[in-house]
Amino acid sequence: MRVGATYIGNDRCEFTVWAPHCSTVSLKLWGETNPLLISLQRDDRGYWHGVFPAVAPGTRYAYLLNDEKTYPDPASYWQPEGVHKPSAIVDHNAFSWTDSSWQNPPLKDYLIYELHVGTFTPEGTFDAIIPRLPRLVELGIRAIEIMPIAQCPGSRNWGYDGVYPYAVQNSYGDPNAFKRLINACHNWGLAVILDVVYNHLGPEGNYAIQFAPYFTGKYQTPWGKALNYDDRFCAGVRNFVIQNALYWLREYHIDALRLDAIQTIYDFSARPILEELSDTIERWSSHLGKSIYLIAETDNNDARILRPRSEGGSGLHTQWSDDFHHGIHALLTGESYGYFQDFGKMEHLAKALENGFTYSGQFSAFRQCHRGNSSHDRPFYQFVVCLQNHDQVGNRIQGERLSHLISFEAQKLAIVTLLLSPYIPLLFMGQEYGESNPFLYFVDHENPDLVKAVHQGRKREFASLHLQGEPPFVGAEETFLHSKLQWELQFSDVPDHRSPLFWEFYQYLIQLRKTEPSITIQNRQNLTVDFQEAEQVLLLHRHYDRHESLLLLNFHPQGQEWHKKRPRGLWKKVFDSADSRWQGTQTIAPNEIHGGISRIPLQAYNAVLYQLQSHP
Repeated sequence: MRVGATYIGNDRCEFTVWAPHCSTVSLKLWGETNPLLISLQRDDRGYWHGVFPAVAPGTRYAYLLNDEKTYPDPASYWQPEGVHKPSAIVDHNAFSWTDSSWQNPPLKDYLIYELHVGTFTPEGTFDAIIPRLPRLVELGIRAIEIMPIAQCPGSRNWGYDGVYPYAVQNSYGDPNAFKRLINACHNWGLAVILDVVYNHLGPEGNYAIQFAPYFTGKYQTPWGKALNYDDRFCAGVRNFVIQNALYWLREYHIDALRLDAIQTIYDFSARPILEELSDTIERWSSHLGKSIYLIAETDNNDARILRPRSEGGSGLHTQWSDDFHHGIHALLTGESYGYFQDFGKMEHLAKALENGFTYSGQFSAFRQCHRGNSSHDRPFYQFVVCLQNHDQVGNRIQGERLSHLISFEAQKLAIVTLLLSPYIPLLFMGQEYGESNPFLYFVDHENPDLVKAVHQGRKREFASLHLQGEPPFVGAEETFLHSKLQWELQFSDVPDHRSPLFWEFYQYLIQLRKTEPSITIQNRQNLTVDFQEAEQVLLLHRHYDRHESLLLLNFHPQGQEWHKKRPRGLWKKVFDSADSRWQGTQTIAPNEIHGGISRIPLQAYNAVLYQLQSHP
């Protein structure tokens, strides 16, 4: 059952809204004269319908409930005047797409670039992103992941306070502007991932609760009551979400959906919503003849969500793996607060590199319980890994990026570990050239008391982690402006300025990832991970057919040696992060090594890649 205002053509529009507890629902239309009220008809499932003439695109409308109060459409496709004003009719058939030959790349070929529309460019709009796309393609990016764009209060927000899941944020542009961006991405060979939030709605402008029981008191999320997926009247909520997913795929040609924090999507029904969503997307993908992916964000380390539905899983295609990030971050920064206390050893990173999860049933000191299950049967492309993302940067007190926290050599080591890992790498906007501006948390609620409450809430969260300091005020425009990218940095010609070098470093490694067969072919059988805990050195042995590579990674702040046994043969060095090309200190790793037990010296925070030249 489609919901919302579906423009049919010839100034005719079909209206459908779910309001099972209302005795009357009337459509209020704003035309050239006084507003017009038209009664809708109720069906036996609580949906109210009507098809009416003389309704042109752009017409404002709302719903009068029980002859008492008027509210915007919960399934509004466009809120041109914000969350509290009437909805507007959108003609989705009016846009001229030119992406008919576009095919979504296989997941294994994805290299993701996460961005926030409002801070990615000075203009902060969909259209302003388009001229930047060639630079991302030149870097080697294959997919952009756009943080949530559902309509939020005000003009600036991370997107997770959206209250109109079908409507694009009006401060970014109108529906056609978002389509222009997606169309351009496809013409440049870039897939588009949209971050969607199916675990909660924001606190301001959340008028859905006036229409129907969208929420249940059975479960609580960090944001309040959970969305109602398995309580009475849940059928309408489930339809609302399933139709929302199809809406982005059908009307906007989205290639993949990133599902926010699925651990807070509570559903203990016989057919959980995630399985229903997976089944729906699979059928829609088959109908289109194109691949469409579902990407989960979750920190439960539960491989069941990745297994096919036929094997009792949820059938999602891939998920973010936090353990990879935490393992590298704890080693290089020494931070041990919060969830970082569960990391900090080489064995933690080694297991993440080998299995996808570090915790697959072991006891977590941070959580005080056993965490996770085995993912040994899941292919590498089912895990998305990163060094930075909006959460890991933006949820720090001062929004510091990794470049603020560790040395230049340590940054290069981390980049190599990410890009030459067997998983899908994700870059956070600006990371590719060492952006120096922070990424801070910001909101623009119209209610000043709510803004203060959000700010105080974040302060309490930081205090619970024993972190000191005053975070920038979440409601200040300056907090938002300070988070914008400085694109000019990557073209800087200032001596010793490293942004252009970082960009070249990323580009080189991405190309290496795509062309070296032992790295490109990502099979679990073809990877062996070993490490020396005391020296904080790790070795990845990759092989495919007769192609083999050895990647040595020294996470120690001082020079170390790899002294354990390694595969036999003659190996030639093809990359060294300490090389002068990369403004390194000095290369000390030999240009050639022979298999056996001879020692290999490594600089502090050093990454060295060898390729097999001849077998023994």
